[in-house]
Amino acid sequence: MKIIIGILIVSASVVGGYLMAHGKLAILWQPAEYVVICGAAFGAFVIANPGGVIKKTMMSFTVLMKGSPYNKAMYMELLALMYELFSKARKEGVMALESHIDDPGSSDIFTKYPKVSADHHAMEFLTDYLRLIVGGNMNAFELENLMDIELETHHADAMKTGDALTAIGDGLPGFGIVAAVLGVIITMGSIGGDPAVLGAHVGAALVGTFLGILLSYGFVGPMGTAAAVIAEEESKFLSCIKVCIMATLNGYAPPIAVEFGRKAISHEYRPGFSELEEHVKG
Repeated sequence: MKIIIGILIVSASVVGGYLMAHGKLAILWQPAEYVVICGAAFGAFVIANPGGVIKKTMMSFTVLMKGSPYNKAMYMELLALMYELFSKARKEGVMALESHIDDPGSSDIFTKYPKVSADHHAMEFLTDYLRLIVGGNMNAFELENLMDIELETHHADAMKTGDALTAIGDGLPGFGIVAAVLGVIITMGSIGGDPAVLGAHVGAALVGTFLGILLSYGFVGPMGTAAAVIAEEESKFLSCIKVCIMATLNGYAPPIAVEFGRKAISHEYRPGFSELEEHVKG
């Protein structure tokens, strides 16, 4: 929703200011310029990125429209889930978690926390490392090192979408210039003709420059930044899981383990100590 509001603000500001200066909207409708700029930008995007990144970038627009899911409520649910899993393991032994992590969809624990259960990457990360703990074949140092490697790899992959969008945004002003130069070429071919026709050609060429810059700095560039922010927040969410798991693996009681996780949350979303304690025990 936030990104839609931003798009509306940018569009209203640009179009509104243009109309206040007594501009005519019809002049801005230059289909040939749109085809050159958008088509060339998309073609360059296809050339620059592998198929997996292209697919993820297309799918990312849905996430961008919804906004980041990693808010305070999501973290509260995660810490409550971790607290319940750790408490069960402490009371009944880690083997008691085996049936839950093997089939989270039918687990009476995981189903209590639908937001976390719906996050594929978080669930995969959590269940994979709980499974390694249940197996009992790795020490804390080895497990933490493996987690760091996976987090680094995941973060690099997640950032590719934002990097791809940012690269498109950086290239759009150049494609706007390409469209403008083509418009100037057409204008030069009409020299000596009707001045009104020459003026229309020059106007169309300038629309190309305008469109390339607007799409770059008003829409695509900010979308790339937003995608990068969501990737960063997802990495922080997974890091919170890592901190909780490492704390319980080092022998801390469930309330202390989730407190470690709380400290890994950014101040914007971090619950208070008493607030978290009441939530997880409730």
